[in-house]
Amino acid sequence: METNDYDQKLNKYELEDQAIYTGFSSFEDAERYSRDKNGKLVEVSFKDGNDNPQITDEAQLIDKKLHYFVVAGDEYKFIHSSDPGFRDYAHELQKIKAKMREDAPDERYLANFEIENSEDPIIVIKNDHFESVTSRERSKYLKHAKVYEIGVAIIKS
Repeated sequence: METNDYDQKLNKYELEDQAIYTGFSSFEDAERYSRDKNGKLVEVSFKDGNDNPQITDEAQLIDKKLHYFVVAGDEYKFIHSSDPGFRDYAHELQKIKAKMREDAPDERYLANFEIENSEDPIIVIKNDHFESVTSRERSKYLKHAKVYEIGVAIIKS
């Protein structure tokens, strides 16, 4: 785990003659890092529940200017913290959770703070119903997910 100039925690993977960095908060951050380090934008996939990246173009992240995407079958949907509507969905989940537990108003805000501030949170929906909240890193190991991330490849000297 490394930190770049923008205080993002990046994952570094060594592949043959290059180092691949992932974990960018946005496509634009990856572009900037690529320019600053004289690297190349690449799409990286993590499949079969492992942390072994493969360079691919299956999800077309570069063309779509996305930094993260998950495919886990028709019944699953992953809502990343950068996705439109994430905050609204997280807020609704907290209202449901608070009602079920009959929380005091202060506890509702605390619970909402936990979701919004956990490390790169992702809401997992199964068959249109809430299943869990997970992290971007842990999503690689869930539900036979195919996780795609934007990466920066830097040739080893």
